[in-house]
Order: sequence, then C-alpha cells, then structure tokens
Amino acid sequence: MATAGGGGRPRCPPGWLLGVVAAALGVLAGVTASHKEEKHSIDLIEKNYVYGNTKREVDVYVKMFTNSPLLVCMDLARSREELIDPNYFWVGPDGTNLEGRIYVNLTETGKLMVMGFKEFMSGAYTCTLSHKIIETTTQEEREVLEEYKFMVYAYREADHAYRVFVRFTTKECNLAANSQFFEELRKILNNIISDLTCHIVESSYKCHSVKIPKQGLLYELFAKDRIGAFFRKQTYALKHHFQAVPAIHYVDNSFSVTHIDSCRPGFGKNDITHKNCASCCGKYNHMLI
Repeated sequence: MATAGGGGRPRCPPGWLLGVVAAALGVLAGVTASHKEEKHSIDLIEKNYVYGNTKREVDVYVKMFTNSPLLVCMDLARSREELIDPNYFWVGPDGTNLEGRIYVNLTETGKLMVMGFKEFMSGAYTCTLSHKIIETTTQEEREVLEEYKFMVYAYREADHAYRVFVRFTTKECNLAANSQFFEELRKILNNIISDLTCHIVESSYKCHSVKIPKQGLLYELFAKDRIGAFFRKQTYALKHHFQAVPAIHYVDNSFSVTHIDSCRPGFGKNDITHKNCASCCGKYNHMLI
C-alpha cells in the first residue's frame, strides 16, 4: 500500500479511492506564561512588583502591548530598611537615561513601569541606587552605590495552528475533477471560518493508489484543511441524502487534527535559558529562534 503523511489508513469502502484535503489553520490566540513559575524565578512578590538582586540579573517577561510590572530599584530586604537620601538612576537598553521618556513611568521611590511594551523595548534595564549611611558614633556620612539589573523581554502568545488531515475517494488519480473538487472544497472551508480569528495558511492534496486485500487497486487522495464539523456532516449526508454515492466522496472517520504552536518571525521559544516562560514566544535579541 502506498502511504502519505498522517496517521494510519482508515477503513475504506470498496471502489476507487481519492484521498483529499490537508491544510494548516493559523489561529491568533494565546497562552500566558505560568504565573507560579514567574513568581519563583523573577521574585514577583505582591502588588505587581519585581524586586532587584545585586547578585544576578532578574528576568522579566512582558506581553506585547501591555504594561510591565513595577521594577523596584532595590531588593526585598532593602525595601524593608530605612534609606537616607536615596536617589535612583535608571538606564534603558540603549544605555541612555530613562527619565522623561514618554513610555515609562518613574516613581519617586525608584519604581519603573514600561508602558505599552513593544519589541524595541526588550533588553537590559539597569538602576543604580545611591543612599547614605551615617555612622552613629562619628556622624560621618558615607555614600553607598548598588546596581540592579533587569533583563526585560517582550513576548507574544504563540499562534495556534491546526493541521487537518482527511481522505476522499475518487475514480482515479489523473482526473481533472480531482483538482476542481479540491478547489471547491477549499473555498467552502474558507467560507466556514471567514468570521473567525483564524485563516487557512496552506492547503494541498495528493493522490495515491491503495491496494486493499480482496478489493483490488484503489486510488486515495490526501489533503489538509479544516473543520471537523463539516466533514462529520459528510458522513450523515452520504447515508441520508444520496441514493447513489458520488464519484468523489468523503472517507468515513478519516478526519484528524494535529495541534501546532508557532512563533512569529523575530520571536522564539527556549525552554532551557527561558524555562520560566517556556510557552512564551519571546523577543530574545541575543538569540532569535
């Protein structure tokens, strides 16, 4: 038996077999990063705050076109202490002062929020905290500098796609009617999903001859596309609305769907270096995937 991509061969009725329809359906949807993992890995404490760490960079993942959490220019322990004459100096990914930028909100207590996050905003955000320590005995003042670095990444939710596989029978593979049938089917499927936030991004079909024991040589056409409900109705229609089976018709139970996630160009996944946002399609400038 000649085979083509996608699962085992369903039972086929006697006659010539035309396999049809395979296509990929792209869906604009999303899966957000795990909040539990984020809380553990980026020190998300409460009230949407992310505290710094002088010993390591803190990773922060911001969904495109949303506001970042508040990045705090100190660690949690320091935030619970009294600070004398504190000053905060924030620098963005391009190395320039962030004060006065229209897309950031800087508070008097050193908290930074990046608003309406876009791709170009990804990168290192560094804050230098300066404050004074006064010796209790000598009243001598000493300035202390601490640096906190946040690696902030823009991410998108993955585009969801569904690769659909289904079979039809035909009299033989070289019939002009095969391609005509496929084009009509593709138009029907496009019309079915026209009001949804998805679209067919590719479609194709192949025809193969299939040798079934005790039934001779049959022809089967394979293809990709969408909508299970549509194909399930084909089985009902064949049984209840046709006195004679059409020359090209759906093979019962041949419909199958494979779920695929994909990132848009310039975004990628990395469950090793970015395991705390493994499902994110991130803007990782130093390693586009």
